[in-house]
Amino acid sequence: MTDIKIAGVPEHFNLPWHLCLEAGEFATEGINLQWTDVPEGTGKMCSMLRSGETDVAVILTEGIVKDIVGGNPSRIVQVYVESPLLWGIHVAAGSPYQSVSDLKDKVAAISRIGSGSQLMAYVNAASHGWDTSALRFDIVNTIDGAVGSLAAGKSDYFMWEHFMTKPLVDQGVFRRIGDCPTPWPCFVIAVRDQILEKHPEAIRKILEIINLKTKTFKQISGIAHRLAQTFHQKTDDIEAWLSMTEWSQQPPTEDMLNKVQNQLFDLSLIDKKATFTEIVKA
Repeated sequence: MTDIKIAGVPEHFNLPWHLCLEAGEFATEGINLQWTDVPEGTGKMCSMLRSGETDVAVILTEGIVKDIVGGNPSRIVQVYVESPLLWGIHVAAGSPYQSVSDLKDKVAAISRIGSGSQLMAYVNAASHGWDTSALRFDIVNTIDGAVGSLAAGKSDYFMWEHFMTKPLVDQGVFRRIGDCPTPWPCFVIAVRDQILEKHPEAIRKILEIINLKTKTFKQISGIAHRLAQTFHQKTDDIEAWLSMTEWSQQPPTEDMLNKVQNQLFDLSLIDKKATFTEIVKA
């Protein structure tokens, strides 16, 4: 058996991986795929790839591109989710803020430095014409940390995936005052260079298995109910999410990578741009 460590967020996007693991589909091909849930998100997974704590990460596009440009010895092998990620912009339920424009110069709760929640705070600020150099952050690690931060007044708003945070909106913990979709496909699969060199056939087989699952994922009988039960969501919300989510079985395009890098560069989040082959394993 070939041991491969993989990390991803404990969110609805990644249920296809768990279905494959439950069915023993990787083991059948001689691969011991060891999944780790990472509620802290992309910033944490970038660190795990750098340290070798994980070999593979299902990770936000903008976060891993930024980290590879910054020296992470990994490359993207495939787009995992083609559709944008819909980032909800949340405030505490009792907050005085009523619109996104009220958040100018306010403190954003973020999971970690380099996380999607931080990078999208920059994207959101730029889209409203705010001075991105004036952004301020409170590092909260997880959604639970954000709940505490907003309640205590340490931060003023928190950006996280619209549907995963909706139960907190429904419970009256958060109030959502806007949404900000990513301008590119949201999730990619990244692999450490060392693993790409040592186990290329295992990585190829892993992609083949997950791609077969995601191609038919929406057609699985009872999948909306399974998702709702697993992630404590309303079935109507899951069905809405499924209708707007498209998985991918394709590598990134140069146009997509250029768009991400150009945005990161314009926001001064990277100070150089890498070549396509430095970021993507063809």
